[in-house]
Amino acid sequence: MSNPVTTVAVVGARGRMGRQVCAAVEAAGDLALGAAVDLGDDVSAVAGSDVAVVFSVPDVAVDHVLACVERGVHAVVGTTGWTQERLDRVSSALAAAPGVGVLVAPNFALGAVLLMRFAALAAPHYESVEIVELHHPEKVDAPSGTARHTAQLVADARRAAGSAPMPDATSSGLDGARGADVDGVRVHSVRLRGLVAHEEVLLGAPGEQLTLRHDSFDRASFMPGVLLGVRQVARHPGLVVGLEHYLELA
Repeated sequence: MSNPVTTVAVVGARGRMGRQVCAAVEAAGDLALGAAVDLGDDVSAVAGSDVAVVFSVPDVAVDHVLACVERGVHAVVGTTGWTQERLDRVSSALAAAPGVGVLVAPNFALGAVLLMRFAALAAPHYESVEIVELHHPEKVDAPSGTARHTAQLVADARRAAGSAPMPDATSSGLDGARGADVDGVRVHSVRLRGLVAHEEVLLGAPGEQLTLRHDSFDRASFMPGVLLGVRQVARHPGLVVGLEHYLELA
């Protein structure tokens, strides 16, 4: 007897990532493409699908996710720009929808997920940690969701280890010169034509530096992680932030 096929709706289907997701779903033997929804379409079309992959714009993504939860459809979310308030709204909705799962992943590239894990492991052993993220100029948020998530994991790991504050004697400078402060970790954003998605974590100690870097040269690099999320989300009811939890790396 063959295994049942999972029907996958795509929200943001006409965007760069959405088109790639549609193609990846259609190429997978255990998945079937359901509703393909974009801006101006009725998101209720996701009803009847097993999972919805959401790559819409940040301002409406939370409403799209809530529409999925309301209809009992699991959601795998790649849209960035999530705030704690938006995550709390999804958690509240999920409390009334037992069995429904939502995965919000700052990055679906498996190498990027591993980089974040390696950074968290290494951070307590170094005096200084800074992050540089590099993306194409059409990206609407800065720092990227991946960099913010990486910085938070680094900060959490250093706090758990009792690490001292990172040294920084800067007393004057131009606004933004030291990047954004994400829970004590400095994050620098580059927007440059020709880039796709890239991140460096720089870790420094007296006499040495460790550099962790991940490069996505094509959006195809995100598809294995997206499909992993689609196949696993029903096994993880409630809200999960970060694909590392599905890889047992948390």
